[in-house]
Amino acid sequence: QVQLVESGGGLVQAGGFLRLSCAASGRTFSSYAMGWFRQAPGKEREFVAAINWSGGSTYYADSVKGRFTISRDNAKNTVYLQMSSLQPDDTAVYSCAARASGLGSRDAVQYDYWGQGTQVTVSS
Repeated sequence: QVQLVESGGGLVQAGGFLRLSCAASGRTFSSYAMGWFRQAPGKEREFVAAINWSGGSTYYADSVKGRFTISRDNAKNTVYLQMSSLQPDDTAVYSCAARASGLGSRDAVQYDYWGQGTQVTVSS
């Protein structure tokens, strides 16, 4: 099965920048849509961003639109989440997910594989 490993999380000041990476196993990566989700303590998991198999279509939650950018490098089997102007409300565990259909989705149920997550903490 597909394995996903996130990295790049950490502690950053409000207004700061982080770039998360998600490395995937397998030659099928280029055909998968990829998504980022996050979950803060006491809150439900929420959609952050998604990208289709080719990288030609991207989708963002309203709360991060204009601040976060999702991208992928299929040659490296890696998807990225660039986060700027970080706010304390962005503090959460960020997880990446893969969807075999190749079409990006905001619905976590439609993803087939999940990573373990990486912690992002934004201080005020």
